[in-house]
Amino acid sequence: MLQRRPDPGARGARGRRSQAAERDSAALVKKVVQSGDTACLQLTLNVFRHEDRQLLRGHCHARALAILRAQPDGAEGEAHTREAITYLSLAIFAAGGQAGESLLTRARCYGLLGRSRTAMFDLDSVLRAEPGNVRALCGCALLHLALDRQKEAVDDILSALKHDPQTAIPEICSLKPQAQALITRGLSLRCRALLSQLPDTGAPLSDGAIQGLLAAGEALIQIDGGQPSWHLLLADVLTAAGSYEEAGARLQEALRPTPPSEAARARRGLLSLKKGDVPAAARDLQCLAETDAGDLGFLLRLLEASERQSLAQTAAQEAGTLLSSGQPWQALGYCSLAVLASGGRAGHLRLRATCLAELQEFGRALGDLDRVLREDAGDCDLLTRVEDLCSRGRLLLSLGDEAGATGALAQALRLAPTAAQSSLWEQPGRARAARIFLCQGQRCLQEQRYTEAWTAAESGLLVDPEHGGLKRLKARIRREATSGCRLH
Repeated sequence: MLQRRPDPGARGARGRRSQAAERDSAALVKKVVQSGDTACLQLTLNVFRHEDRQLLRGHCHARALAILRAQPDGAEGEAHTREAITYLSLAIFAAGGQAGESLLTRARCYGLLGRSRTAMFDLDSVLRAEPGNVRALCGCALLHLALDRQKEAVDDILSALKHDPQTAIPEICSLKPQAQALITRGLSLRCRALLSQLPDTGAPLSDGAIQGLLAAGEALIQIDGGQPSWHLLLADVLTAAGSYEEAGARLQEALRPTPPSEAARARRGLLSLKKGDVPAAARDLQCLAETDAGDLGFLLRLLEASERQSLAQTAAQEAGTLLSSGQPWQALGYCSLAVLASGGRAGHLRLRATCLAELQEFGRALGDLDRVLREDAGDCDLLTRVEDLCSRGRLLLSLGDEAGATGALAQALRLAPTAAQSSLWEQPGRARAARIFLCQGQRCLQEQRYTEAWTAAESGLLVDPEHGGLKRLKARIRREATSGCRLH
């Protein structure tokens, strides 16, 4: 077969055309630099043939890159950047606006000059032509950071990671440490925010949400695999997606420190529960109940209702065992786990109030008991409510609030005198209870609050019918009360 020889004349024509393009571009750039106006370029370039425009575009882009590579520091460096921008503008005009590489490079130049908003126009042009351009998305993220728009920066990074993580991750790693830290922290917070919106039903995430969260979690680990919190985040995402085995494998990295963190232990407990080991789950999850109830609440949302119910029951049983053996500190985490897992059931709140009272945390105990009295008013039997009121009175006494205490105890005595009397004889004791009512009645009498004084005296006599001081107080109230004051 005969082979066609290259036409030396054609090669020479292309070479001459390239040289001519170089000369033309150099002349154009010189005029543009002198005038500072690139608007005139479009009309000038209209007279160029398509082949010449392409040659001019390639030459100008290459020249801009050479200028940037040789760029010095300081004011002279800014001048080089401006010259590169001029060449890139000519390349973009020569390409008819469809010059993604030149637009990306010019955007970087504008960013170096602090012209973030102008740089954003170039990146937006790239994204209009190619919505998934990862380099443009990462560039937009960096510019948003410079403009103090962290939400938009994280949006762009997430989009880049969804489209092409293998390109996006090196772009993030190329950032300065401060910018990189802002991006990774923003990604982590966004993922946590998305996970926190999980419905309280154990329902799985949508495929789109999983894709974004997994991409972000994997990226964080590739950027800084030594950060335990990134491994916890990815384990949480996989757990939310229902990939429990893979979540357990990821969790191993966070469990390596000895001893592991409470957050890592709690996640191990959650995965134990998914395997059916409820006691082990309670043991690991209770460690967060008193230190980070918010994080524990998030983990509990990853469970089904039946799993939370089993966990609450097991935790309450363990708490009761520890309280019976005189270990209230060890019981407290289990008590709080039972409260959180059950959604604040009255029985579990009462159990924790008892534990807190033994630990002399009377204020917290009172809060739990008040919640019971407020939310469980119509659901419990009379004797249980009377005991709740007696317990409330005792807690108020421990806090030094005798007026509040006598009010709660008087209410209990009105509802069921015999049951309340029995409870008060046991604690705080018959004599002390009567004395408390006597002191409160005397204070009310001195302030001429006769109705309250009368209630205190009668309540005290229900506790101790033979108490002489209370009998005398009652007689005195009768004498001093005005004729219009109804005491009974």
